[in-house]
Formats: sequence, structure tokens, C-alpha cells
Amino acid sequence: MKKIALIATLALALPFAAIAQTTPAKPAAKSEARKAPPKKQVTRKAAKAVEEVTPIVDETNIVLTEADLAVAQRVSVGKAQCELGADVTVAADEKKPGFFNVSTKGVKYRMHPVESRTGAIRLEDPRAGAMWLQLGNKSMLMNQKAGLRIADECQTAEQVAFSEEMKKNPPKSLFEGADAAKK
Repeated sequence: MKKIALIATLALALPFAAIAQTTPAKPAAKSEARKAPPKKQVTRKAAKAVEEVTPIVDETNIVLTEADLAVAQRVSVGKAQCELGADVTVAADEKKPGFFNVSTKGVKYRMHPVESRTGAIRLEDPRAGAMWLQLGNKSMLMNQKAGLRIADECQTAEQVAFSEEMKKNPPKSLFEGADAAKK
């Protein structure tokens, strides 16, 4: 009978003991949360200042072929105006021929040419997963890892002139000659 009474007493006392142990921790957690300083947000101006002085990593184990260097000579460099007020700047790397520094919105990429089957000019930064795709009349910057377009409908002065020329003298359709051949 004494054992049953002891067990019943312990069974009733255990929940109270657990509450007593956890109760003091709650006020301590609240006081620690109050003491923590608020998180500071980095302003856009500060982020831009840091980005401007941060060097682009120019170490690379990529060796360009003659075909890659030929593609590099066709890259349109300079500032390209994009849709929604964005812009992308493409500059040739003076220290390493065939490489380019591409920057936009506080992000810098170090890119190199990659051959494409379509004839489009393609620059890639394998570390960041970024790609600059340049056509005759427009370009776009994409993040392949995230599957996002960073900047679209970008045009340098050369591409604007090419686009205007395409409007005046549209290229012939691939199917124009097909109708004449059937007759």
C-alpha cells in the first residue's frame, strides 16, 4: 500500500516539477530577445560601393581555343540598355584576351566565349552559372542555376542599328523559295 501511495505521489508531482523547470526559461528568453540589436539592412548605395571595389576573380583554368577567340572578336562591348530600365555593361578583359567582365545591378561576372551551334554569341561564367547570349539585334543575361533572366531585350548601339536595318530590309523567309520550287 505504501508503494502505491508513493507511486501516486510521484505521478502527481512529476508534471509540476517539469513545469517548474521550464517556467524560468521563458522570461529569460524574452529578455534575451529584447536585448538583441535590430538587424541592420545594407543600403543599395553601400552595396554598390562594395561591389565597385570588389575585384572579379580572374583565376581560371579555362583555356580558349582558336574558335573561342574568333567568337570573342565578334562580342559587342559597351553598355547595353535593356527593358524595364536595366542595363548591362560588357567590357573586354585587357589582361586575358577572350575573357569579358559583364556587370549589371551590382553583380559582376567573368565570362568567356563558348561555341554555339546556332551561331549566336554565347558568353558563360561557369562558377556563377550566368550566360550572356548575344544575337545581331538583341542580347540577354541569364542565371542558368536559378533558371531566371536577369536582363532581357538588351541592345548596344550596334544592335539598335542592326535592328533598324532588319525593319527596313527584312530577311527572306526560309519558305519563300519552297513555294517556287514546288511549281
